[in-house]
Amino acid sequence: MADNARAKRLADLIREVVAQKLQRGIKDPRLGSHVTITDTRVTGDLREATVFYTVYGDDEERAAAAAGLESAKGVLRSEVGRAAGVKFTPTLTFVADALPDNARAIEDLLDRARASDAKVREASAGAEFAGGADPYRKPEDDTEDAADGSADKDGDAS
Repeated sequence: MADNARAKRLADLIREVVAQKLQRGIKDPRLGSHVTITDTRVTGDLREATVFYTVYGDDEERAAAAAGLESAKGVLRSEVGRAAGVKFTPTLTFVADALPDNARAIEDLLDRARASDAKVREASAGAEFAGGADPYRKPEDDTEDAADGSADKDGDAS
């Protein structure tokens, strides 16, 4: 079993080689400049690599890019083997990255929170404090209560 540092280095190399090959070497129109390699992970035994990618476009372009990556898998694996110089070139598995969908969901949640904050800000625009600006008791308030004789030494009302 390889150490984690070696697996990380191989994953970084695979990410760079696949990205460069997609940009310059593959002539498939389905894989144009709208495919981005976001991350690569390699198993501990260096036998399998998972390549995460995103596609700029709609669902049709995503499906076309997935088919293009599957058809170019052999060429990409050969290029990785040439660049890595390892005994066994890892098999490549392409997985669409969920990062854009997660980011879109977070942005929607933040927009709803901003709208809610704006409603609260509108509702509280002309409002005043319920107990005055400073609702806390101060030491001078205690001396006034004692001077009135409304409280004895133990704090009980007489």
